[in-house]
Amino acid sequence: MPIAPTTKIWMDGELVDWEQATVHVLTHTMHYGSGVFEGIRAYPTSQGVAVFRLGDHIRRLLASARVFMIDVPFSEDELTQACREVVRVNELHDGCYLRPLVYLGYGEMGLNPLPCPVNVAVAAWPWGTYLGDDGVTNGVSVKISSWRRHDVNAVPTAAKGTGMYVNSSLAKVEALKAGYDEAILLAQDGRVSECTGENLFIVRDGVLLTPPTSDAGALDGITQDTVETIARDLGLEVRHEQLIRTDLYLADEAFLTGTAAEVVPIRAVDDRSVGTGRPGPVTTEIQQIYFATVRGEVDRYKDWLDHVE
Repeated sequence: MPIAPTTKIWMDGELVDWEQATVHVLTHTMHYGSGVFEGIRAYPTSQGVAVFRLGDHIRRLLASARVFMIDVPFSEDELTQACREVVRVNELHDGCYLRPLVYLGYGEMGLNPLPCPVNVAVAAWPWGTYLGDDGVTNGVSVKISSWRRHDVNAVPTAAKGTGMYVNSSLAKVEALKAGYDEAILLAQDGRVSECTGENLFIVRDGVLLTPPTSDAGALDGITQDTVETIARDLGLEVRHEQLIRTDLYLADEAFLTGTAAEVVPIRAVDDRSVGTGRPGPVTTEIQQIYFATVRGEVDRYKDWLDHVE
């Protein structure tokens, strides 16, 4: 989906025109992938546009940087204000997607990243449904990728690192070229890990199951945590449990979660229908509450909203 340019991007404490938000070709992160980022969404509410779980995203950004031994030259509060500012100055009243990025800049080349300058940018733009409106309504088809998820001791899968997403891109391209909407990666031991940019849930006998992030190599998702909270408040049991691919085939329901994707039903895995092949009742209820929550329509979750104005 093409990016719709907005007016300004925040770069190292200053608002820069979209067309001028450029970096040198020898920017270290461009060559070696040593950077961290977040994806965040803002939504329209009855009280104006609000960023969803902004503080949690910024804290995860800083945690990722700490894992990569990158000293971010801005505080949590400064980064939070930067996110609000780009939404406000670009007049994104109908909501948007935000991309904070910490990257190693120009001035040092080679595999040692420690001497490199650290730069930070925050961009925001209107971005529709990541996996398509039809996918949100009717579900998506996925395949088990031939590419395995990173081993947790090869790269730090607990961090949202830029270069690590080559793994996801390979799986995504493979799935799309084979006619599927999305891919599921398995961990090194063959158990289910996550999708290319989303966490994964199945429903079995009324219980929600999701792979454990610690040993499956899946990112600890903020939307995943949101869904777990909603499910438990509905009285549903949620468990982090190792899954194998046949658990996906035999699930009553399945869905994926992520900031960009939001909550999307899975209708088929490897050409096998999940349940009835239509979004199930648990998935549908959670999805409806999630979309109401991000738009400020659920009082118990209003603390998750960070109002821009």
